[in-house]
Amino acid sequence: MKLQTIQASELILSPEGKIYHLDIAPSQLATTIITVGDPGRVEMVSKYFDTIEHTAQHREFKTNTGTFKGKRISVVSTGIGPDNIDIVFNELDALVNIDFKERRVKSELTTLDIIRIGTSGGLIPEVKVDNFLASEMAIGLDNVMHYYAGTEAIFDRDFMDAFVRHAQWNPDNSVPYVVEANRELLQKFSSDKIMNGFTITNVGFYAPQGRVLRAQLNDKDLNEKLTSFEYKNHKITNLEMETATMYGLSKLLGHRALSLNAIVANRATGEFSKDSKTTIDALIQYTLAKLTE
Repeated sequence: MKLQTIQASELILSPEGKIYHLDIAPSQLATTIITVGDPGRVEMVSKYFDTIEHTAQHREFKTNTGTFKGKRISVVSTGIGPDNIDIVFNELDALVNIDFKERRVKSELTTLDIIRIGTSGGLIPEVKVDNFLASEMAIGLDNVMHYYAGTEAIFDRDFMDAFVRHAQWNPDNSVPYVVEANRELLQKFSSDKIMNGFTITNVGFYAPQGRVLRAQLNDKDLNEKLTSFEYKNHKITNLEMETATMYGLSKLLGHRALSLNAIVANRATGEFSKDSKTTIDALIQYTLAKLTE
């Protein structure tokens, strides 16, 4: 069967043959990738590299590719939110699994390892500020994944239904979905220095996370509903804005993904890290060490 050609309006490439948003060519991406939200955090990771072979930046998407202890790694900034994850993860996949000259999906596909190093807020007192947390499962409150076919094979429907019932979920909101981390990566990064947790991925920073400045909340009890929810003896531990979408897209596209969180705040106790930069740097060093064990 002849493979379908992908039109220029769908696979957008620069005249130099680079993918549109990330502005890199296939040869400039490693198969092990660390994602960070903040473009400035790319340098925080790659300063530990032995070599840097390529760097690029377009808008909030910055990429450094180099080596650490002989392992080739790319660090890519995603910006904030599920919509940016949709852009970045599709383009990362395209870089390794689409022939840019032929504009066709390759017959042999490549699996990427994608590890997020991000910040997050704890939702229960047990998730201490300045600690590390690996997202074993993620509950997505965004609607990105609902635009894709095949999600029934990757969603935990029983978990989803239990959460919707407990939260008395507003039908005007998008339907929550639940996706688990890649088990092999979760095991690889486990140690006594990091706890596993159930992570909420939200669509915004203020009202969607229960913060009030001037605009008032539609559901004033949302955070209480999150912290009181329990499923099979597991509680929701933390909240951020990328993990569930990255897990969903990774599973659909055949990649392995894990989200590692530096806990810089705790909503239950009202604490915020006094030195979040040090906490993030420690998580970076932990991640690089685990990648090269």
